[in-house]
Amino acid sequence: MEYTLNCNGRLLDLSTPRVMGILNVTPDSFYADSRQQTEEGIVLRTRQILQEGGSIIDVGACSTRPGSEPATEAEEMERLRKALALVRREAPEAIISVDTFRPAVARMVVEEFGVDIINDVSEGADAKMFRTVARLGVPYILMSVQPTMREMLLHFAREVDVLRSYGQKDIILDPGFGFGKTLEQNYEILQGMEQLDMLHLPILVGVSRKSMIYKLLETDPSQALNGTTVLNTIALTKGASILRVHDVKEAVEVVALVESVECSV
Repeated sequence: MEYTLNCNGRLLDLSTPRVMGILNVTPDSFYADSRQQTEEGIVLRTRQILQEGGSIIDVGACSTRPGSEPATEAEEMERLRKALALVRREAPEAIISVDTFRPAVARMVVEEFGVDIINDVSEGADAKMFRTVARLGVPYILMSVQPTMREMLLHFAREVDVLRSYGQKDIILDPGFGFGKTLEQNYEILQGMEQLDMLHLPILVGVSRKSMIYKLLETDPSQALNGTTVLNTIALTKGASILRVHDVKEAVEVVALVESVECSV
């Protein structure tokens, strides 16, 4: 299916899948090469994402790495204010998402910096977050921690109904690879991901360099690019509209190749 997102009055067409580049402004994200805390690093990463064909810059300031100690709300806001000011200065027209699980942070980044999308990385439905994003009027990425496709579909359906009741318009579904799932369950969800199409909403897939790749291959995040590319290819064939990645150039190439094959069928 073809979808569009209303990003602060600009329509983002998802008829061709889009690539979301990760910009981490944390000291402890699981993939060390993704961490950018200096002004120069943030600016260079912003340029890189856009130059390599990324359509969305996803800024994160609170690590969700398993076992990590989350930043406080004040720390998260401070990091985001610094980073978003630099990104907006460097690329004022860029579409920016922020990944957070805190409603106050979501409100701040939209009201102060015109952030276009909220990427909710919480591990459960939060009515306060739902009401906040609906009032803000920005697209919302809803992640699932459910371990099976059946449970995921049931929870997504209920949560989408609640969001709609608050007036939320644009909703993107994220199966939440790596969250609340065993290694085997991650692959079972990916195998059956096309079932999410019955909800008639765009799907974001974030498998980039995650443990579901490097644990299976007995390597580490630094050696997980090839595996990421393989799983991104599979995700596109199963209906993904957005790929959230560390390696933008490679993901953009995957989209181009998969689209070329599908157009020739």
